[in-house]
Amino acid sequence: MDESLRHESVPHQMKLSKSNSKSDDAFETIFHEYWTSIHRLLSRMVVDPAEAEDLALETFFRLYKHRPAGQDVFNIRGWLYKVASNLALQSIRSFKRREQYEINAGKDALDETRESQPARILAEKEDRQFVRIVLGQMNSRQAEILIMRYSDMSYKDIAAALQVSPTSIGPLLLRAEREFEKRYRALTQEEER
Repeated sequence: MDESLRHESVPHQMKLSKSNSKSDDAFETIFHEYWTSIHRLLSRMVVDPAEAEDLALETFFRLYKHRPAGQDVFNIRGWLYKVASNLALQSIRSFKRREQYEINAGKDALDETRESQPARILAEKEDRQFVRIVLGQMNSRQAEILIMRYSDMSYKDIAAALQVSPTSIGPLLLRAEREFEKRYRALTQEEER
């Protein structure tokens, strides 16, 4: 990796133009700056590390091929997080459908757990699965805002990604959290029966 790219700071808003060497250099710089955070976000959202890497690559491929039309300047971080979270939600929904088909076909297998503390490991895994299920059931916009906020994005960056006023993020986030909590409680109570 080019040392100058590793230490170079890229502003969160950048001017990009289609297909020229400056644009390719700008893309490479963006890729190096945001790869880790986008990959980390996707790793937390999807079960399979290979799937997380594929989704991260798809996110950057979409940035490279389909830079937001009609906008010379845009919020790169917000755009990447929005695309990545949408891809992850699609993957989660697809995974849930596939999992249901496998269960119905009798292909459900137990995952191996480590020898130490299997009950805690199983509880954490079940918790993550419930979170994924609830996010997959929620309105996409509400799921996106929760994912972005709990990925440490600021209200300003979330507002830019969702193209809304920063002052509306608080109420939107509150509604999304309430909806998540309601669905999560219902799902966990249903599982306990």
